Amino acid sequence: MGIKSHSNFWLRSSVYSGSDSRSLIPELFKGLGAKRILLVSDSGLENAGVVKKVTEVFEVHALSAGPEIVGEFLKVTQDAGSSCVNEALNYAREVQADAILAVGGGSVIDTAKALKFGLYKGITEINDSIPRGFLYEGFPKAQPMNIPHISVPTTAGTGSEVSPIAVIYNEDMKVKMNIYNIYLSSDVAILDPDLTVGLPSYITAFTGVDALTHAIEAIVSPQATSLTDAYAFQAIRVIEDNLPKAVKDGTNIKARMEMLHGSMMGITAFSSALNAIPIHNFAHAYGALFRIPHGLANAVFLPVVMESIPDLYLPKIHLIAEAFKVKFDGEDAKGLLAKVIEKLRLFMNDLGLPSEFSEYRVNQLDIDSIVQAVMKDPAAANFPMSAELIKSVASRVAPVGIN
Repeated sequence: MGIKSHSNFWLRSSVYSGSDSRSLIPELFKGLGAKRILLVSDSGLENAGVVKKVTEVFEVHALSAGPEIVGEFLKVTQDAGSSCVNEALNYAREVQADAILAVGGGSVIDTAKALKFGLYKGITEINDSIPRGFLYEGFPKAQPMNIPHISVPTTAGTGSEVSPIAVIYNEDMKVKMNIYNIYLSSDVAILDPDLTVGLPSYITAFTGVDALTHAIEAIVSPQATSLTDAYAFQAIRVIEDNLPKAVKDGTNIKARMEMLHGSMMGITAFSSALNAIPIHNFAHAYGALFRIPHGLANAVFLPVVMESIPDLYLPKIHLIAEAFKVKFDGEDAKGLLAKVIEKLRLFMNDLGLPSEFSEYRVNQLDIDSIVQAVMKDPAAANFPMSAELIKSVASRVAPVGIN
């Protein structure tokens, strides 16, 4: 970016990482002034015993007159549905919660962030507070919400625990809405690799590629700075080294820990350089239309979009190539881009990820509906794409073409 432009690099969350770091949660909540904690998670994590691993630390590390969990909201749905957020708001008020503990992946943590936002603003219907699908609140409108908030990610992908963005699925409009407020991020993020070891290899793979996509889109952003480049570059390095290890052996604690760090660094770069994000644009639109998991959508679109919009990636392709350990053999930028894309395809194939949406009925929807969804997604604001480009990309990710 030019030196006359303004940038903002925001680091608000305190991060504690390491095996059994969840044991610190009661004391940290006490330090934050919490009394009545609402735990937010989902039924899958409850059934897997992950929720219990967190709640039991309040029994083992009980504090005299300390904070307590007064309720558990375990109904979070895929993509943090708006009706789910509204139900959580009602429940939090019912149990008189004054603090939030999020345990889960991006959908859980985004739900918790929207919950905090709604409690602070006195909202009962989250859709009404984001009428155009995107709400940006910077200074001076953004102010501390004073609701103690700790997040414990159970996937290494979104990095939502430290980001100022909450992505909420508007079920009425079938679009993913975005809230950006620098105080949405957690007061504390607990990166405990023990809680990610049970994550299936396939989900480990595509959530990891979500983090990789954050880093790549941060590097090529027109708003990128040396600060965001540093985080994004290292995120790519960490993910390239550790994601295959975590997929191959889910009990590899070191790889799991590094992936949590890579995810955190990727989203920090992404949210601080937020601008042109065409890969996420497609992933959001397809996720809303076809209920495709976000990380999986990013994995399919990543090489296709890079190949389809080369001019966005060419100026920084040498940095991406170096981060991804692609050897320089004297080729020009276009040749290097081709080598990076080829390595990405091999990388994701080795992870067991698909190159198209063969398991989803993508080809059953009219192409014009897909074009409109991509164009209207809030992620298109800074980097609009033509109908012709969208159709070209769409034709390459459908199993048998688009009707």
